[in-house]
Amino acid sequence: MIFHTHEKLSNKEENNLSQQNLKKAITFPQAISIVVGVIIGSGIFLKTGVVFQNAGSPYMGILAWFVGGIITLTSALTIAEISSAIPQTGGIYTYLKVLYGDTWAFLLGWVQSIIAYPASVAALAIAFSTFATFFIPLTEVQQKLLAIFILLFVAIMNMIATKFGGMIQLISTIGKLIPLIVIIVFGLIKGTANDFSFISNTTAPSLGFGAALLGTLWAYDGWAGVTTIAGELKNPSKELPKAIILGVSSVIGVYVIFNLALLKIMPMNEIINSAKPASDAATILFGQSGAVFITTGVLVSVFGALNGYILTGARVPLAMGAKGQLPFSNFLKQIHPRLNTPANSLMAISILAILYILSGSFNTLTDLTVFILWIFFVMTVAGIFILRRRRDIRRPAYRVPLYPIVPLIGILGGSYILYSTLISSPINSLIGIGIALLGLPFYFYLRRKR
Repeated sequence: MIFHTHEKLSNKEENNLSQQNLKKAITFPQAISIVVGVIIGSGIFLKTGVVFQNAGSPYMGILAWFVGGIITLTSALTIAEISSAIPQTGGIYTYLKVLYGDTWAFLLGWVQSIIAYPASVAALAIAFSTFATFFIPLTEVQQKLLAIFILLFVAIMNMIATKFGGMIQLISTIGKLIPLIVIIVFGLIKGTANDFSFISNTTAPSLGFGAALLGTLWAYDGWAGVTTIAGELKNPSKELPKAIILGVSSVIGVYVIFNLALLKIMPMNEIINSAKPASDAATILFGQSGAVFITTGVLVSVFGALNGYILTGARVPLAMGAKGQLPFSNFLKQIHPRLNTPANSLMAISILAILYILSGSFNTLTDLTVFILWIFFVMTVAGIFILRRRRDIRRPAYRVPLYPIVPLIGILGGSYILYSTLISSPINSLIGIGIALLGLPFYFYLRRKR
């Protein structure tokens, strides 16, 4: 197997997708909302108890959220410089192509296009319909039909105009922040539990600080999706790094303060034993209407994350299709002549997601791809050292601060996720690698064909 070395960034490559008339329709506030909206899904509303349980005490739980945020921020600061130097549609797929060569980029794009993005979209659509049962009782079949309807609605809005997808993202991000901010403000003012200590008050089994940190890193995941729409920002070299840094920093603040508010409202033991700590906290503050309020917030949150994944995910097969690296590339690379949106790529992602919804395989598929995706993510952060040595790529205005310490922290954090995943799920990790390698016959066939 031959893995090509990195290649020179040509003018043709740099203008690859801009020649296809993708509109500069994503505004800077919308770019920030994509970062925030994709990161904040349902996890912060449901999974905080797991972090506190593994951390072992309130203060260690808060520390885990903060340290997880710092690891994420160091990766964000690093990839922001890469995105500023290579402001092209396709995101990490494109960065790997420029820094490591076609083969590595293809392997990531293959996994993202065929499994990771459509399976994540399917999982979010099902999550939406599941939370909707709080208001309307639905059978399993009806939940799948509602999931498909919501998915198609979001996809069609993005097909009609990219600005609609950006507007949905901005509005839904504001909407999902409202219940979090309400709990933060009223919790800090009215909360009486005040469970702040270094000592655990629960007998629940703990896996340690490392497991708690791993849980927070999953909750911070998804922010890099904004890099896929670089070609649709008005000034990507300046706006994309700012959107990444501001978006991730905002989420760190929200996550840490939200968990502090929870500890003000509920003792840690109750948070750990609650399946829906955010809803329970709202009920304590506002009565039974609090559960309705939070469930509505979760629906908005999941809807926004779904829109973010469809909006950003469609840009990967678009970029790969432009380079002839996927089956049906001529179809996938087409921009709608009147709407100027990647309608075909959006359609492909949606069809795969619907198949995963109907099969019920989406959770299994996302679990199988976690390990391989993080390999590429760590490679991208490490790519800053290649970027700094390259002379054929323009020097970006933004430079990662405290180089090389900041990138090294990001690499160590990502490596920890790989190690933990390999130890906890060795079979899934190996299957994920196998799924990526299954794309190689297509890659070599299509390369010979080109």
